[in-house]
Amino acid sequence: MLDLDEERATELAEIFRLLGDASRLRIAVVCLDGPLCVSDIARRVGLSTSLVSHHLRLLRAARFVRSQKRGKQVFYGTTDAHVRCVVTDMVAHVSGKNCLGAVEGEDAPCAD
Repeated sequence: MLDLDEERATELAEIFRLLGDASRLRIAVVCLDGPLCVSDIARRVGLSTSLVSHHLRLLRAARFVRSQKRGKQVFYGTTDAHVRCVVTDMVAHVSGKNCLGAVEGEDAPCAD
């Protein structure tokens, strides 16, 4: 059983609040393919680079994405496998599939 103290619950709620914005969630999904520069992310989600930069700043502060400077550009990607699992599992959930890609109703548990 998972144990969630008040501090962790608050931190987790903030991350889910951040992902409650559809544009920010789309940016998080694109970052799964990272590392990508801001202009590539902006092109893929159809938003301005300044707006994408703003969203990335918030996601980075929540430790959802990480940044890496290369020359004059900053590249973004997800921070770790946990982030990847959360995003891909939720996309699978709304697509009617479980986290392993099986059709809903099939017995295929999520990988730990």
